[in-house]
Amino acid sequence: VGGGIVGMSTAYHLVCAGANTLLIDREDRGRATDAGAGILSPETNSRDPDAWFDFAVAAVGYYPTLVQRLQEDQGGDTGYARCGQIVVAVSEDEFALFDRARSLILGRQERRGLPSLDDLYEISGSEARELFPPLAPIYGALYYRNAARVDGRLLNRALRQAAEQRGLRIQPGSVERLVMQSGAVTGVVLAGATLSAGTVVIAGGAWSQAFGNQLGIEIPIAPQRGQIIHLGLPETDTAAWPMISAFRGHYMVPWPDSRVAVGATREAGAGFHPHTTAAGIQEVLGEALRVAPGMAPAEIRDIRVGLRPLTSDTMPVLGPVPGIEHILLVTGHGPTGLTLGPYS
Repeated sequence: VGGGIVGMSTAYHLVCAGANTLLIDREDRGRATDAGAGILSPETNSRDPDAWFDFAVAAVGYYPTLVQRLQEDQGGDTGYARCGQIVVAVSEDEFALFDRARSLILGRQERRGLPSLDDLYEISGSEARELFPPLAPIYGALYYRNAARVDGRLLNRALRQAAEQRGLRIQPGSVERLVMQSGAVTGVVLAGATLSAGTVVIAGGAWSQAFGNQLGIEIPIAPQRGQIIHLGLPETDTAAWPMISAFRGHYMVPWPDSRVAVGATREAGAGFHPHTTAAGIQEVLGEALRVAPGMAPAEIRDIRVGLRPLTSDTMPVLGPVPGIEHILLVTGHGPTGLTLGPYS
């Protein structure tokens, strides 16, 4: 149930394993997959707990295998590429934050022995601006050569195409309720009709919480709105630019078509309203130009809005429901659905 990156990937892996699989998807507007930035770089994360980090490293490590499988299955382009990332402090008051992040990131690198010192290291401000020319003067910078990006829309399309070639059936619509008998889920009701199933998987993103009441549990997920703006730089070759991460929760992700995605807001309490706001656009553009004032001449190509399925502890909700058989939850990935989703 749910056709975002998590649901589609689950369906793909099921049909690859020989399971008779039906995916039900109502294609909600504001689905996080369609708006996500696609940054794959847990090694530079200094915010989330160790349990998230360990899972994310495994998840990102799985990407090359998945992309190769999709190529063999003729799933199409996924937008996956290693492009590098720079963590930057662009003001004096950010340097203390940078210093703490540097200690955590490099300390973790030393303990793990990974990434190698040739792949993750400190660089000068001039080196950072050489790699990403629009940057402001830099007070501190870390460079991770192997950070990658992925296009959520392309990846989802590739998973769907490959899965359908292997026999996946997809039915549009909204699941009205689960069918339950003797402490087990035996199917779903869709458009008034009962569809039987050996197992039901809930991968409904921010909308997954709707099944909690019927299951007698709380699925601790709330939508967090994120607005992201795609800027165009005509006649500028952005293909080799690295991603940029600064210290006010924002980022920049360059793409080969003279485009840089900048974002994003993290709006709790916005409900299920995937629309742009004046305040959100001001926040995203203001932060982008603070970090990279050289982006000022860019044109606005697109504005995307996604509703992230955020949990109270930022960890995903994965696995069986206690006391109820034949149902699995795979949801709650927050702002890191493209990082964790295919592996989940």
